[in-house]
Formats: sequence, C-alpha cells, structure tokens
Amino acid sequence: MAISLADIKKLREMTSAGMMDCKNALTEAEGDFKRAIEILREKGKSTLSKRGDNETTQGAVLSRIEGGKAVLICLGCETDFVAATPDFKKLAGDIADAAIAAFPADAEALKAVKLADGYSIDEDITNQAGKTGEKHVLAFYGALEAPFVAEYVHFNGKLGAIVSFNKNVPAEIARGIAMQVASMNPVAVDAESVPAEVLESERTVAVQKTRDELVQKAIDAALKKVGINPAHVDSEDHIESNTAKGWLTAEQAAQARQIIAEVGAAKAASLPEQMIQNIANGRIQKFLKESTLVEQEYQLSDDKISVKAALAAADKEAKVLAFKRFSLAD
Repeated sequence: MAISLADIKKLREMTSAGMMDCKNALTEAEGDFKRAIEILREKGKSTLSKRGDNETTQGAVLSRIEGGKAVLICLGCETDFVAATPDFKKLAGDIADAAIAAFPADAEALKAVKLADGYSIDEDITNQAGKTGEKHVLAFYGALEAPFVAEYVHFNGKLGAIVSFNKNVPAEIARGIAMQVASMNPVAVDAESVPAEVLESERTVAVQKTRDELVQKAIDAALKKVGINPAHVDSEDHIESNTAKGWLTAEQAAQARQIIAEVGAAKAASLPEQMIQNIANGRIQKFLKESTLVEQEYQLSDDKISVKAALAAADKEAKVLAFKRFSLAD
C-alpha cells in the first residue's frame, strides 16, 4: 500500500525516528501506526544487539534530591555527539525524575518504571538506540535515604556523587563532601566500612611489595660492592643492551646475573616475617588514610585537615553515612 508523506511525518513526530525508518516501518506494518511503532522498537533492539560489544563511554550523569532521598543515574551512549542531542538529554532527565519519584531498589527495578509516554525506561532506552543507531544503556543507578542528603554533578555531566548524613549539616560542607567523593573516589566512608576483599587485596600487595623491595635492596648493595651499576642490570633486556653498548663487559653481565640469582634467593629465604608485617601494616594505614573518605585530606580546605575534621568543625555530631559515585571516565 502507498504510504503518504503526512503519515510518515506523523510517525516521525510520535517517535523521533528518521523519515526513511518511519516510511519503512509503516510499509512493513501496512499503515498500522501501533505496529509501526513496535517495528521501530524492534529496530532499536537490533541496534543494541549489533553493537553489544561497543563501549558506552559517553552519556549523561544526573542526580535528584527530594526530602531525605537522593538518586544518581547515568544514561550511557557511544559518542558525545549523541549525548548532546535534545532527545538524549530529555530521556536522561526523564529517567532521573522517574527514579526519584519511584525510588526503586535497584537498576533492574528502575528499568521497569513507566514513563509518561507509556513505555518502560528499558523500552524507551531501546527506542532511543533505534533512533540514533548507537548502543544505549542505563549505565548506573544509585540511591540513598537518610536524615540529610547532598549531591554534586560535575559541570561536564560525566561525573557525580550523592552522600548521606545522620543529620542536617550546612549546605556548603555537605556539597563540598559530595565534591570530595566525586573527585577523590574513596573506596569507603571509613576504615571499618572498607570491604574485606579490598583490604585483603591491599595487604597481599603490601606484603609482596615489601618483600620485593627488601630483596632488591640486598641485590643492589651486592652489585654496587663489585662496581656494577644496578640500573644497568635491572632486567635481562637491559643487561643485553648495555653489554652491546659496551657499558658492561661480558664478565660483568655474567657476574650480575649470578648476584641477582644467588643474593636474591638467599635474601628472600631469610627475610624477617615480623618486619615485613610491620612495614606492610604501615602501608595499609597509608592506604586507609588516602582512600577512605573521612580520612582523606579535605580538598576545599587550605589547612590540610581531614574530611572528618572539616565536618566536625561544622557540626560535631554530624557523620557521613554512605555515598554513591559514578564517572564515565572510570
């Protein structure tokens, strides 16, 4: 059947799809608008399927606050060109508005929430993908509820955070701490809330790094004692290249290899375990100071005080309860 230009324009106004896509959908649906809309939706699913492995490193990060509730969402896409389009921005805003209104438990529940057009968020994301030909995803959803919440979204719309507190705190310090979370990316609020697997991983790295450094220190001392520069023999490639350049003789290269093997093995076998643990503990404490929110140096203070101290200066009874953060750059 013939499809009129008026019908094509009508479907375009209903869906924002391209003119040719609308014509093809109406032709396939034999003029049935409802079926044509479904066909365009299916085209969106096809787009997602074909581009399933593509990275969605662009998009929009948005936050919303209502009373003691806060949400942070990210609608992701593949290019900044699509992220800058009015349709994409509107959908991201609609998702954020729906998230704070419905306040679902998780991302899957948010995807099922219906928007004003009658479609679920998941369906509208699929529709948008069909219009642009790019993969679209609900890249992040986080929610907090507490006596007081704060938000921060960076001006470029690609990084944001929400933070909850045990009581009302001054807006300036609350927003400042949200900015701290966004910029400094802490692993947890405090040492007690660091996930056990993160702490165990850090300890394993700290212990191994300590062992390696002590062994290398012994090797370097032995090399220097016989007149060999440790920097010239710190890898097999360096030994070979520096020998070729004449910076090492063949005898020195062989001697260096022997020292590295024998001194390294002897030192590794005799390392004092308690000393290793003590040094590793120091490294863990440094990690906790740099990586937990309340112990980090507060970036908005000139006094090099911690976030905990800055918050206490504003209100001694105030405490950070939790935070959510997302960055498209991570």
